[in-house]
Amino acid sequence: MNRDDPLLRILACPLDKGPLHLLPEDALYNPRLRRRYPIVDGIPQLLPSSGEQVAQEEHEELLKRMAR
Repeated sequence: MNRDDPLLRILACPLDKGPLHLLPEDALYNPRLRRRYPIVDGIPQLLPSSGEQVAQEEHEELLKRMAR
């Protein structure tokens, strides 16, 4: 999956239904809930149970990288 993939525009977080951001390490990120969802073999794993909570320090670093 890349930033230009049209699928990225329609994917949403399974918890708050908001947009997700693509991370370089093959993951989708919801900064509102600080949850990261993996992409395995090109397939986003968007079940609520597959998301992982991100610590505050890592969240701040991800926000900085997303702003670039």
